[in-house]
Amino acid sequence: MGRNRKGKWADIPTGHEDPVSYAVQSRNKSVLQTVDDAVRHKQVMLAFQPVVQAKRPEFAAFYEGLLRVRDESGRIIPAGEFIHQIETTETGRIMDCLALEQGLAVLAEHPRLRLSINMSARSIGYDRWMRTLKRGLHRDATAAERLILEITESSAMNAPELVVNFMEPLQSKGISFALDDFGAGFTSFRYLKDFFFDVLKIDGQFIRGIHCDPDNQVLTRALVSIAQQFDMFTVAEFVESAENAAYLTAIGVDCLQGYYYGAPTVHPIWERHVETTARAG
Repeated sequence: MGRNRKGKWADIPTGHEDPVSYAVQSRNKSVLQTVDDAVRHKQVMLAFQPVVQAKRPEFAAFYEGLLRVRDESGRIIPAGEFIHQIETTETGRIMDCLALEQGLAVLAEHPRLRLSINMSARSIGYDRWMRTLKRGLHRDATAAERLILEITESSAMNAPELVVNFMEPLQSKGISFALDDFGAGFTSFRYLKDFFFDVLKIDGQFIRGIHCDPDNQVLTRALVSIAQQFDMFTVAEFVESAENAAYLTAIGVDCLQGYYYGAPTVHPIWERHVETTARAG
């Protein structure tokens, strides 16, 4: 128990005298329970966001599939609200499997689509994840060359040698790899040379307001230069204005991703096209 601001006793358990902290902890537990329940019943889905070609933004280079969870009320919970709490847990491994399973199913249904799916380096060696990948590639022989696996910089740095050994045989099958949130962590450039990522995604903290931020301009130019040195395509995340898009294009960024070009949606353009065609017929 603890006192509220009016001096009355509030119904707060002993050891949680700070009502704000208690409320935050309770909400986090509620979200994690919702995620666990959703995983058990496979109540998860992918939301798709376009990654467009910088010089031809009317064309999507690929789409990123972002995992979403639906709670009992039907509210969609973005991964950002729970991913850090579950990344080291069994639930996190299962979420990676479900994301891959759904992504491969979409690739099989849409043979002209290219799609990136997020995974943690902690899922390397997880048997269910590898079985899911093998089933998907067996079902569709073209899926490998249209699949991009995104691993965050911080996750890759937890076990760099393991990531390198994991990437090599899959790249030989045609699968591409993206280093996500580059610049947000503490990448060792020695490991960056060994990784051979195909795509480098520049963290959004350097992109917001870049057209008028000299510091972010210098840092982003340096990151683009690093990517070019290692023959990696660059993607700028969190592009939210025409001015930022123009600047990024001018300095040689290959692809752009952000709300300026489209928010993540569980009803992607290819589904809307099918529905429109069906109604017209």
